[in-house]
Amino acid sequence: MKQFGIQLYSVRDHFTNAEDTKAAFKALAEMGYSYVHTAGAYSYMTPDEFAKAASDAGISFCGTHYSFDAIKNDVEGTIAYHKALGTTNIGIGGMPIPARESLEELNKFIDEFNASAKIYHERGYKLTYHNHSFEFKKCSDGKTIFDHLVEKLDPVCTSFVLDTYWVQHGGADVRATIERLAGRIDILHLKDMEACHKYPLVAGWTLEAPEIIEIGAGNINFKDIIPTAERCGVKYFVVEDDRCPEGRSFEVNKKSADYIIANLLEK
Repeated sequence: MKQFGIQLYSVRDHFTNAEDTKAAFKALAEMGYSYVHTAGAYSYMTPDEFAKAASDAGISFCGTHYSFDAIKNDVEGTIAYHKALGTTNIGIGGMPIPARESLEELNKFIDEFNASAKIYHERGYKLTYHNHSFEFKKCSDGKTIFDHLVEKLDPVCTSFVLDTYWVQHGGADVRATIERLAGRIDILHLKDMEACHKYPLVAGWTLEAPEIIEIGAGNINFKDIIPTAERCGVKYFVVEDDRCPEGRSFEVNKKSADYIIANLLEK
């Protein structure tokens, strides 16, 4: 791994207006981030203005999380937006809720995703799908939602944005999942998992569940995952920290950047 980026959802508290956005891109570049993965449309700036703010800081775009409705119903607008940002990876952050609840709705979503993907592929773009842990639950036919995505999403016109934390949270092996998707992951989300965190349930009872934590502070084995990902064709390595602690999002994501630079980048 020679470069790495960040999902802007990780620092969303700094992306609320044009002035803060320009400063945020510069701050991320200073931390060592080379590219970004977007989280929304940033309507307070035009796409050209947003792209220039990134470019002025030395930041490029590796992909987006965009509106599935816009992807399906506004092809020209979607292409114009991604052309302005200079990325061919058009992504969604997860499937609609009905698709998570029935096999019929899941297959409907996959068909819609593939139909749109074919249209964009003909124009030089690719649709990407980002996983969480719910995709690893079983459907009524005994297969997982993830099995259906792997088997049915068009391997030419689509790709996965695989998230290390959510794969492990779902009970799957991260390296084995990367190998299963060899050649089909353009973007890998780097997200670490601490050993456990206590969540209150009812009086006297707590649920110990893993928390998202900065890279290197948890128990996900990135030193083995990164070489596996490179061997399997991953193009972009993107830090994502869903927490975005108010007032501390730069602090925690700098810790991730520092760990990556010290331990995971090619020397």
